[in-house]
Formats: sequence, C-alpha cells, structure tokens
Amino acid sequence: MNLLKTFNRERQLWLICLPIILWVLVFAYFPMYGLIIAFQNYSPGDSMFGNWVGLDNFIRFFQEPDFLLIMRNTIVISMLNLLIGFPAPIILALLLNEVKNTFFKKTVQTLSYIPYFISWVVVASIAFTLLGNDGIVNDLLLRLGFIDKPIVILGEGKYFWTVLTSANLWKEIGFSSIIYMSAIAGIDREQYEAGTVDGLGRFGAAWHITLPNIRSTIVLLFILALGGILNAGFEQQLLLGSPTTRDYHEVIDTYVYRFGVQLGNYSYGTAVGLMKSLIGVTLVIIANKLSKRYMQTAIF
Repeated sequence: MNLLKTFNRERQLWLICLPIILWVLVFAYFPMYGLIIAFQNYSPGDSMFGNWVGLDNFIRFFQEPDFLLIMRNTIVISMLNLLIGFPAPIILALLLNEVKNTFFKKTVQTLSYIPYFISWVVVASIAFTLLGNDGIVNDLLLRLGFIDKPIVILGEGKYFWTVLTSANLWKEIGFSSIIYMSAIAGIDREQYEAGTVDGLGRFGAAWHITLPNIRSTIVLLFILALGGILNAGFEQQLLLGSPTTRDYHEVIDTYVYRFGVQLGNYSYGTAVGLMKSLIGVTLVIIANKLSKRYMQTAIF
C-alpha cells in the first residue's frame, strides 16, 4: 500500500521518466538474454538453447598463450588512467575554483572540455600529425638539433602507454572536472570567509574546506571508476595501435573484437566480455562496502 501511495504521489515524475525507462529496458536489459551463448558453442542461425559447453569458453581464455599479455596491458593502462586521469580533473577543478577572472575561467573551462566531444578518429589523426615520423614534434626536434633522425613514437611499443595515457587525459580531463566544479559550487561561501578569518590561505582553504566538502563526490566517482578498471579502451587502441605495438596495446576489448567478432567466435567473445563485467561488478560491490564502513559514503 505504501508503494502504491508513493507511486500515486509521484506519478507525474514516473510519466516523465517512462520513455527513459523503456529505452533502458529495450536496449540495456532485454539484450542481456544473449549472454547465455557464453555457455554454448553458438553459431548464427543455431538455436539459442542448444549445444551447451558449460564453462569451456571461460577456461579457454585463461589457457590462451596471450592471456598474461592481454591482462598486463589491460591492468597497466587502466591503472595509469586511474592514477593519473582520476586526480587530474580534481586538481583542475580546484585550480579553476581559485581563478577570480570570470572570462579567463570560462575560457579555460571551454577549451578543456571541448576535446571530450572530438571523435577518437580525429584525435588519432592529430596524434599522427604531431607524433608521426614526419610529424611536427620530430620536425621541431630535428631543427633544434636534439635528435639526428626521427623518433618512431607511434611505432614503438615502449612509447605507446605514455601516448595513450596522455591522449586519454587530454580528452577527458575537462569534461570530468565539470562534476567537481558543480560540487564545489554548492559549498557554503561562509566557510571560506571563516577560513580567511582563521588565517587560511588559498592552499589551506582548498585542503581544509574544498576537498572535505567534495569528498563524497570523489569517493562515489572513484568507486565507479574501480568498476571500469578492466575497461582500458577500445577505439584508441585500434586507431593508435599497429602490429609493431600489439604487445603493448592489445587489451581485453580489442582481443574480444579481433578473436570474438572478426573471427566469428561469438560464444568465446561473449564469455570474455561477461567475465570482465563480473569482475567490474565485484570490484564495485567491494569498494562500496569498504567506503560505507570506513567513510560513511556509498552508492547503495
């Protein structure tokens, strides 16, 4: 009865949300029935409820010769994105919060989040223009005499993680900082006035006032980021990677695409993707419980 009363009281909100709910059900939840092919040896045209193989597809992934290589690349790239890409928007938001010139502040904000809307195809083109053998960077270094011959930046694996992390950071930092800027905007300004009276400088105010007030936002986003720890990228690896950098750019998503989709191993690809998702969900649940216990902040 309480549920019906609540629904009746909020029926207008539910009506507004109805199209979105239907979209999620049709495009996000209904297709999940296809996950059952992870436990089958499925071929297009076969029955969705036949030729069961149990956990063979999952076991096959762990037995692949490239398993350790793929997991290493996935974890390293994800950790670089987490360790560098996660705090960077927070730092940018803190810095922008200290800028008093409104025009300059808005200009920097706009320039920083524009790359988020640029396709990875365009980003890859920019990267090749800048870092290619005949690119701007090599040309400048040659002219200045720092190098005698072009550096193969995009063709050598040892540079790939640095290039990819830098591209991810450039593309994501501005848009991600919007969330923190919004959280900072909700802080009571009287706290800063009180901090000024107590002798807090700008760094002290950021450390003792701003960061504690946005801690819950940081924790929640960090928990969600842990859930995507195995989402090391897809388009950027396909576009920036090459056969000579495969040992450094091949991750779970590109592996599923190459060996699951392109080669028609749909059941195998689904099994690998499902395993990755289950690990992500598990990490979210664990991080959420730890955060709830020790920081009194949680998603659910």
